[in-house]
Parts: sequence; C-alpha cells; structure tokens
Amino acid sequence: MQADIKNFRMPRSAEVASIGLYLDQTTKYINEVFRPLGCVEVTPSMISNYVKKKYIGKPIKKLYSREQIICLMFIALAKLVLSMDNIDMFLKTDPFPMDGDEYDSFCDSFENILGSVFGFGKLTAADASPESEKERFAVSLMTAIAHYIYLNDCFEHMSAKR
Repeated sequence: MQADIKNFRMPRSAEVASIGLYLDQTTKYINEVFRPLGCVEVTPSMISNYVKKKYIGKPIKKLYSREQIICLMFIALAKLVLSMDNIDMFLKTDPFPMDGDEYDSFCDSFENILGSVFGFGKLTAADASPESEKERFAVSLMTAIAHYIYLNDCFEHMSAKR
C-alpha cells in the first residue's frame, strides 16, 4: 500500500466531472479516487442519506454536480475521524466549506501530510504551522485522517502476517 500512497493524488477541482454524474457513477468515481487509501468507501445509500440530511443539495435531474462530488469526497475523508454530527455542524457553519481554490489547496495539503505521516514526504511551512483558526482546523483534520489511514495500513500488515 505504501507505493499506492506515495503515488496517491486527489483530483483537483478542474478535474472533477463538470457534466454531472448519476448516483452510481458518483459512487464509483469517489471509490476509485480513494481506492489507494484502502479504507475510504461510499455507497449509494450513504450518498442518498447525505442528501436527505441536507449535507449536500439534491441532485438536479438525478445528476451530482462538481461541487457536490467535491463535498462528498470531503465527507468521505472526514467521516474516518469525525462523527456525522460534527461533520453536519461543520457543513452548517459554512454551507459549502470549500470553493475550487480552497479544495485544491486542501488536496495539496492532504497529500503532503499523508506523505509525511507515511515517511516519504515533508510538510510545507503552511502545513507545519498554520496561521488562522480555519487553517489549524483543516491541518488537524487532515493530520488525523492521515494517521487513521496509516494505522489502518499497519493493522492490515499485522493481520496479513498472522
């Protein structure tokens, strides 16, 4: 898995489908993006529940937009370490917490932090010492997610050796 992590790259905003994806396509797309991480997965029923609970807006003509897909990817990662109540609170604090540039910065930081936790990357100055409260929150969240993924990988290796 370390090779998968080393080569892991989240799609940037401009790379996420802009034409809209149906539920099954959205599920498949998100799961493909996160497959290298080994422990992030969404199901159609999860996505439908996120719509019912208003974590994301209803799809238009059954198609999920780029913004909705980005939000779903954020939720998929965040739910590894946060309760859905906390994710809900976060999303309600700022209805959509990331525009395209913020999402792209999130991707860059997450990849740097993940590489650092796995021992083959270095933190940038911004990731090592965030300045604003929002940046500290984001770095803390990404660090917790990266450590969760690392520990999950460690336990998979231990289990395989049995």
